[in-house]
Amino acid sequence: MIDLLQRWLPRALRRPTPLPDALWRTTIAQHPFLAALDEDDQQRLRLLCTHFLLEKEFHGANGQAVTDAMALAIAAQACLPLLHMHGVSGEPVRDPLKLLDWYGDFVGIVVQPGAVVARRKTTDGAGVVHHYDEVLAGEAMDRGPLMLSWEDVAQAGQWAERGHNVVIHEFVHKLDMHDMSMGEAPDGAPPLPTGFLGTRHPAQARARWRQTMQASYDRFREAVAMAERFGGEQPWLDDYAAKDAAEFFAVTCEAYFVNRARFEAEFAELIPLYDGFFHPGRATR
Repeated sequence: MIDLLQRWLPRALRRPTPLPDALWRTTIAQHPFLAALDEDDQQRLRLLCTHFLLEKEFHGANGQAVTDAMALAIAAQACLPLLHMHGVSGEPVRDPLKLLDWYGDFVGIVVQPGAVVARRKTTDGAGVVHHYDEVLAGEAMDRGPLMLSWEDVAQAGQWAERGHNVVIHEFVHKLDMHDMSMGEAPDGAPPLPTGFLGTRHPAQARARWRQTMQASYDRFREAVAMAERFGGEQPWLDDYAAKDAAEFFAVTCEAYFVNRARFEAEFAELIPLYDGFFHPGRATR
């Protein structure tokens, strides 16, 4: 009840329950990309997680119970992209807790035992409606809850070598959705920090982002097509990234955070872009 009441207080006035040391150490040890963070970053991440867990509500579905360890594992991976970001209005941030505003459009996180099948409907250019099933390991909804498959979340440590992380994927979608108008769809172009990579105007920043992303996306789609049609080498990243620009952004962000060295070898052109977005203080022009 105390934590529930604290949720409605300004963050500076809250006194959330501290994370148990043993549980925190175990969470870090189970995720090599978290263990690779320096001590200052781990402490900053711990602070974000403490308040994230106070602000969000976890719900198990289809018989899935959510333990403290599971909730913390999700929180740590969800907060990793926020670690050095700018504020939601593009400004530098002194208080790291302000970064949680990026996730301010939702409270609920639904944890499923495994992937779920969603019934989809689309209309083609001729006006014909098509129904199909889509298997989902996670889903982020604009201004709504977020769903995760625990079976996939639990594999985060092992799947880091492949550049795969379902938690980061879905929470990056939330960044992409920020400030979207009702009815719009994410497009892989999130709100950028003021002065992004030395640009002077927001339009210039957006143009640089879109041009770089489009060229990289086109190259990836071509590699996927060559592998599927002509038996070429399979790309390192999941070919789901070829679906559209929003999925390309989310999938490449997974790899950027969990296996930066391999990501840089595969997508060197995106490193300055993502550093400029996720870590403006480290970015180069």
